[in-house]
Amino acid sequence: MATSAVARETVFALRRQIAKIEGTLPERLQAPAAAPVDAPRNPTADVTPKKITPKNLTIVRRGLAVAPPDAFLRTGAEDLDTALGGGLPKAALSEIHGAATRDAGAVAGFALSLVSLILKQGPRLPVLWIGTAEIFREAGFPYATGLHRLFGIEPEQLLFSEAPRLLDALWTAEEAARMTALAAVILEIRGSPQRLDLTATRRLHARAQSAGRPVFLLRQAGEPEPTAAPVRLVLSAAPSAPRQTIAGPLAGSIGRPAFTVSIGKSRTALPGQFTLEWNPDERSFEERRAGERRQERAANPVPVVSASRRGKDPAPASGAVLAFAAVGSPAAGDQPSPGERAAHRRPRRAG
Repeated sequence: MATSAVARETVFALRRQIAKIEGTLPERLQAPAAAPVDAPRNPTADVTPKKITPKNLTIVRRGLAVAPPDAFLRTGAEDLDTALGGGLPKAALSEIHGAATRDAGAVAGFALSLVSLILKQGPRLPVLWIGTAEIFREAGFPYATGLHRLFGIEPEQLLFSEAPRLLDALWTAEEAARMTALAAVILEIRGSPQRLDLTATRRLHARAQSAGRPVFLLRQAGEPEPTAAPVRLVLSAAPSAPRQTIAGPLAGSIGRPAFTVSIGKSRTALPGQFTLEWNPDERSFEERRAGERRQERAANPVPVVSASRRGKDPAPASGAVLAFAAVGSPAAGDQPSPGERAAHRRPRRAG
């Protein structure tokens, strides 16, 4: 009997250690309470039923314990939240992946939408956005006017930290992830650097769990590699639907921002793809159904240049537009200055 008790305690100790490494909640994997002495015997079984309390109740889905509902950030898209088991984990590292550099705007917009949801639910704390000089040169910075109009984020609430090297960006992210004075931490990385490995992401994930704050890892133009993030979402831009009016859709108009979201990795969900629209007025996501997407493509073909509305003749067709002259060299006045030429030829800094 004593040997069985020791083995049971050893098993639950190993389960708690595995849960700590994988990012699940170890307190949900506690050993069940022992049965009371006066517990009634089950006449149809040979074992004594154990006393079930909310503390030791564990629901297992695909081998993992289900966390309480308040541990997740719900996006508002029911199908996506259901597929993720309740939403994105609040106190964890979440990876948002863009396959190409042209998807950087969609990835950044989706991350800002998540920040807007976080600020909508809790205190309006500042958000720290960390990146290397390379990624900020390639993708740029968010526009202050758009932050307020689309996401309800004041420009002074979004702080930026530009690091010269990836090592400095990772150190800044680790230090910021443990701070409870921030609503969220965003780390934007370009490519597939060697330093962004399982060890580095485990440290970020552990600090996010300790502080109870989310850390969003934005991967731009990189390969999907193993990380400690429980969830990986693959983002790309989706065609916007026409604006809705009282008379119906407004032809030729551009509606709300839309994203194509694919679940690339999740410990509780199967792979899936969803098309979400961001509602800047309600500050929430709305899912667009597959039938609605087909109807929009049929009603909105490839856009063409419309005829002039102020004259009797249609607008003339546009000719060839060239960046430089077709024949000959540029004029002398168009040559760059010596200082600009030296900066242009300077090799890009690695790391």
